[in-house]
Amino acid sequence: MKMMKTAEQLILNAKSRIQEVSVAELFEAMKNHKTILIDIREPDEFQTAAIDRAVNYPRGVLEMRIHQHPLASHHCNTQQALEYLKDQPIYLICGTGGRSALATDTLQNMGFTYVKSVRGGYQAWLEQGYPVGK
Repeated sequence: MKMMKTAEQLILNAKSRIQEVSVAELFEAMKNHKTILIDIREPDEFQTAAIDRAVNYPRGVLEMRIHQHPLASHHCNTQQALEYLKDQPIYLICGTGGRSALATDTLQNMGFTYVKSVRGGYQAWLEQGYPVGK
């Protein structure tokens, strides 16, 4: 019989397989306009306030919608868009870093090679005083 895992255990397992970056590293990365920031919080969280240039694809639909990212919009079909995005610098952010860790693990399983989770999430971004939009 398989032992049940808590959400915290799932997140810890995911974090052992992914790369996390600090909000300071994200802030530096955002100076490059090719950097993709995907905010995977729920739409109501995102609409309250978000980081400029972030695109909102909630975790529940991320895998089905990532190919629609504006930087891949010039590609004709889903597969071409995914191939284009596969090696782009993609940063995932959520509220505190748990959901983004799980989503980063999932995108790596899909074949993305340069996807990173933002440690501490949007809460850490705010605590460090980095700029927000809306």
